[in-house]
Amino acid sequence: MKLTVGIVFSMALLLCTSVAIRNGAVSAADNITLQGTGATFPAPLYQKWFSEYNKLHPEVEVNYQALGSGAGVKQFQQGLVNFGASDAAMTDDEIKAVKDGVVLLPMTAGSIVLSYNVPGAPAELKLSREAYVGIFLGKIKSWDDPAIAKANGGAKLPATKITVVTRSDGSGTTFVFTTHLSAISPEWKAGPGAGKSVNFPVGVAGKGNPGVTALIKQTPGAIGYVEYGYALQTKMPMAVLENHDGKYVKADLASGQNALATVELPENLRAWIPDPQGAEAYPIVTYTWLLCYKKYQDPKVAQTVKDLVSYGLGDGQKDSAALGYIPLPANVVDKVKKAAAQIS
Repeated sequence: MKLTVGIVFSMALLLCTSVAIRNGAVSAADNITLQGTGATFPAPLYQKWFSEYNKLHPEVEVNYQALGSGAGVKQFQQGLVNFGASDAAMTDDEIKAVKDGVVLLPMTAGSIVLSYNVPGAPAELKLSREAYVGIFLGKIKSWDDPAIAKANGGAKLPATKITVVTRSDGSGTTFVFTTHLSAISPEWKAGPGAGKSVNFPVGVAGKGNPGVTALIKQTPGAIGYVEYGYALQTKMPMAVLENHDGKYVKADLASGQNALATVELPENLRAWIPDPQGAEAYPIVTYTWLLCYKKYQDPKVAQTVKDLVSYGLGDGQKDSAALGYIPLPANVVDKVKKAAAQIS
């Protein structure tokens, strides 16, 4: 038997019908194509996985479209894809809308950073909780604000206007970031609140992590929230943030692992870490989930999805750190493998 594998990573909308995609778009007797869509947060890692899986199995085509977590959940619910991806685990109500059942699989984890473009700023700009909440509330309007200078040893910062950059699409990254802001700021919780899409008091918006990153790079005075890997790969400055314990911590593999260690993943594999404790824990860290059906009509598609998941949990984890993601702890991998066995 011969299957065809490749990866198409684009922003185009799916044009396939619900039934054809759900059952696997079979282009020839022995060929299988998997369609997936969703979060931009893990997209660089998924792209790497699908490319490597291609080399091992030149028989399955995996088309993943990074349209954001909101689109990933919606198209998964509508049966337009074989799998979805979201940085916000599906809620009970969202799961009830899927007639073939849902298996939520945290496949990797990562940090969300505040990336900025501030000519003249310190090499490692520190932002207190008061400062970055104030910036996103629109209360701190320029980079020479005393709340920013205080955390940076009184450094003289430029009087450049702050331009906040947010997400224009339904986003799991937005959900994680605003959940964190809600956990540390009663004013934020009572105002914009948490969600995949919220009404930010200030700012301009870009589509996906790439869109936000691009806007920051081209706008002096800009600051926005992006996935750590995007900032790392595009060589963007990242603020050192004050954590729960009042310590200023950089985003890196160790601080992300310290944050993950503060939460025990429950049996339903849904865990949020809105404000991890610990002196060495980075304050904004999340798992990101693959959304699979419990029941696929075509057994070949079901087996292929399971094999793809198995690759991601095995050799795929070796690619995580280099791309700015946090490899899953061994006990989490075991739990996810057990959950993936439900796919049939």
